[in-house]
Amino acid sequence: MRVPASLLSFSSPFLLMAGLSGQVPTGSQSPEASDPVRTLVSRLDLERYKTTIKGLTQFGDRRQGTDRNRAATDWIEAELKGYGCTDTERMQFDFLGRQLARIDSSVAPAPRPATVAPAPGTAPSQAPRGTAVRNPNPAKGFRGRTGVNVRPDAQTDTTLRALNGQPDTPGPREQVYCTKIGATHPEEMYIIGAHMDGHGFGEAANDDGSGTAIVMELARILNAPGVQTERSIRFVLWNNEETGLNGSRAYVEQRKDLQGIEQPAGSGKYPEPRWLGMIQHDMMLFDHGMPGPDGVVSTQQRREADVNIEFGGASKQAAESQKLAWAFRRANDRYATDFPAAVGDRMSNTDSAPFQDFVAAISLRENERLAHIGTGWNPHWHQPTDVFATFSDADFRLGLNAAQTTLAAIAQLAGATLTP
Repeated sequence: MRVPASLLSFSSPFLLMAGLSGQVPTGSQSPEASDPVRTLVSRLDLERYKTTIKGLTQFGDRRQGTDRNRAATDWIEAELKGYGCTDTERMQFDFLGRQLARIDSSVAPAPRPATVAPAPGTAPSQAPRGTAVRNPNPAKGFRGRTGVNVRPDAQTDTTLRALNGQPDTPGPREQVYCTKIGATHPEEMYIIGAHMDGHGFGEAANDDGSGTAIVMELARILNAPGVQTERSIRFVLWNNEETGLNGSRAYVEQRKDLQGIEQPAGSGKYPEPRWLGMIQHDMMLFDHGMPGPDGVVSTQQRREADVNIEFGGASKQAAESQKLAWAFRRANDRYATDFPAAVGDRMSNTDSAPFQDFVAAISLRENERLAHIGTGWNPHWHQPTDVFATFSDADFRLGLNAAQTTLAAIAQLAGATLTP
């Protein structure tokens, strides 16, 4: 597979020495002209990021196949158009399954692994563990509870419980996206995504309001007046992630063979530009560390909090995905304000996975998906406590740093410039 020129430029010795050194060129250029990426990143704002997440939580957990999910889709579309992203569309697909067969208080909670302290004299990795583990590899260290809350009465907020009361029904689904058209290469495109649906009878503030808000904030900034990119950028808010990545799978199935085809011929329009990379954002806020021997996770963010950038190490595009991941790490080094980034090769269970054999694909997260999230590092995952009020400004700032990382990397890869 040909490596996109934008990725090659990231790894060129000149760019590594000059472009990523953090030095600003001297001369008479304005700060915006000398480093438009820094200017764009400076337009991200913590309070605005929080406000966008809060706006998403007005629709509860946004479970797919419900009126609240459809209302959230309408709201997202209106927001994108309000940002100036006029090239906004919807994609349709069908989902004929049921996420919950019924909703009432008699439904038993999903199985959850027991939390067991290690026997005296044994190392943490030798401690007995429960069996309800998605990851087939043995968990390392202590683990906390994981599972999906399926009981509405576990939500103590009666207003929120009522909002989330409608069950999902099979049928047609929609997901919304908008596209920033590249000025010189409209036929090439980076995809920035997050899933807008959630479950667990909370507000899905972290999973995945936090990622959806990042995509929306980047759409706002990159579609502002005076911002131009050489290559196209598509901002996609997936639906039905929680039922098995159905929205992103449908996108790949419907569109992978349409890449780079000019329609109509000679028009200069490309409904599906050729994919250069796919970047997913899924659970961005909570990095409080490993559970203790009692299975309890700290209420405070850990000192080692970071932005996890993962790629599929066993995917067909692993080499290209790794290059993309390191490009994002370098962008974090230069442009993120508070938290570093770490690169790993165990991307799983998120909407970048359907793309990973076709194009460079990565995901940004609060923790490693398999090693951390899957072993109980976030006790609010798919729980009624995944609400806006659960998270602190330190948590929200971690999400903002992920936004800074993606915005900086994409601005460079897509060739962003600013005009007065």
